Amino acid sequence: MKRVATKVYNAHTHVNSLKQTTHMKDSIQKEKVFGHSIDKVWKAISVGEEISKWFISADFKPEVGYEYTFTASEEHGCTVVKGKILEASPYILKYSWKVEGAPVETTVQWTLEKQSNGTKLTLEHYGISKFEGETAVEMFNHFSAGWDACMEGLTKYFNEEIAQPAH
Repeated sequence: MKRVATKVYNAHTHVNSLKQTTHMKDSIQKEKVFGHSIDKVWKAISVGEEISKWFISADFKPEVGYEYTFTASEEHGCTVVKGKILEASPYILKYSWKVEGAPVETTVQWTLEKQSNGTKLTLEHYGISKFEGETAVEMFNHFSAGWDACMEGLTKYFNEEIAQPAH
């Protein structure tokens, strides 16, 4: 009898250690270096009119406390994202992120660093593990793919919009 109890205990301990070591990663990070000045990159990620050119329609101002709204078109699923600007210091932009109808609010942070060849942009989206169970994994994958597309859009914006001389 004692031997059976030990086996059950060991199996229980093993399952608990698996849960502890397989926690879902809580943040998505994307990095890219753009061959543009830090001020041009800052403007692209922090001014509503510019964000609307490469991302989705944005009512957005880089002012702490400003309540912004991003509205995706039909081709992007008509999604609405709302949140509040938490930090907007030179070259760090941080805001809450809540997809309309979702039960969880997450956080997005953009950090810019001057580089000899332009500007390094680091995007971090965290708090995703606050979603329940499998939804957290689904949202992580959804957000990660969305931020990949976002970085592609920003790259295209810099290659086409910013590279063109003003008329």
